[in-house]
Amino acid sequence: MKKISAVVAGHICLDIIPDLGTLNAQGLAQAFQPGRLVEIGDATLCTGGAVSNTGLALHRLGISTTLIGKVGKDVFGQAVLDIIDSYAPDLTLNMVVDKNVSTSYSLIISPNGSDRTFLHNPGANHTFCAADVNYGLTAQARLFHFGYPPVMRRMYYLDGIELTEMMRRVKASGATTSLDMCYPDPASEAGKVDWRKILSAVLPSVDIFLPSIEELLWMLRRETFQVFNESGNFLEQITPALLSDLSSELIEMGVHMLVIKLGERGMYLRSSGKKELAKMGPAAPVDLDAWENQELWAPCFKVNVAGTTGSGDSTIAGFLAGLLRGLEPIQAVTMAVAVGACNVEAADALSGLRSWEEISARVSVGWQRLPLYIQDSAWRWDGSAELWRKN
Repeated sequence: MKKISAVVAGHICLDIIPDLGTLNAQGLAQAFQPGRLVEIGDATLCTGGAVSNTGLALHRLGISTTLIGKVGKDVFGQAVLDIIDSYAPDLTLNMVVDKNVSTSYSLIISPNGSDRTFLHNPGANHTFCAADVNYGLTAQARLFHFGYPPVMRRMYYLDGIELTEMMRRVKASGATTSLDMCYPDPASEAGKVDWRKILSAVLPSVDIFLPSIEELLWMLRRETFQVFNESGNFLEQITPALLSDLSSELIEMGVHMLVIKLGERGMYLRSSGKKELAKMGPAAPVDLDAWENQELWAPCFKVNVAGTTGSGDSTIAGFLAGLLRGLEPIQAVTMAVAVGACNVEAADALSGLRSWEEISARVSVGWQRLPLYIQDSAWRWDGSAELWRKN
């Protein structure tokens, strides 16, 4: 039977993004005063969550992709399926439709010059469990990517027993496994679980781990997260030494390849030794010598930012597409940040994306990078690749 390149599973919802016009964060705060009626623009309806953002991005990048997400048998659920069908009807063949749950949706408030706020109903995502995955399908795939367990109750409940079982079964079916996180409300149920304990249990079955630095520090270095967060310049405090320390711990937990998303400061890659990389399965690097024991930090490309919805998911899609296409690490991280840069040129998660060939051509003609300065004698700037690499 023909191999599927990627199965993308996990969180999916309907995103409702109103056009706020010229409203900035201050104006928005005034608009939400009781009794106000404020005119805004049309709303964009699109699918959101890792299944949509990463899965459809992989599809647009030319990777044969199948989606597994859970929706209700309701109006929002049909809207989700219709939107996905508009990309390719076969993408919805393995979606789970449950008449006993409601479809998840998010209202995304994205004022000018400020980060987004999400008003989110978890709906069907809270009921997604290991039994919702078709393991016969994953056995045909090169890669299985799962996203957003911190906003899926069954995935973090009882110390992540369902998440651990699911990833174990997928790995046993033969696919290379990939896991993405998201940042939950610290005051929520998910914010109070022991994420270090969950990661210790699940990561031995995860080949590629792709969290953001905020998620990672919140889960593994809570005191550091709080200090950085209170300072008001979170990303500027991230150092190569901190990234190396975190990545060493995660590789010891069982991860073979680690990607840390760093927002406007780009993306960090750490890979394990050749023997461990060879255990990754059908999506393992083609050139193990080129990939072993790499530490790279790639800056972002310069763009006019229209919105940041799905930027991290698109960056992940770019990286995974590069890996599946057999690229070497410098090329893979370059294409990852390039795909992420295209994403933020549109307000929603997907309309800014171009084909793989178009993005590659844009990179090849000298697309300007944002400046990235780090001070660490163990690292050097590679001018030809336009990224930092550890000596």
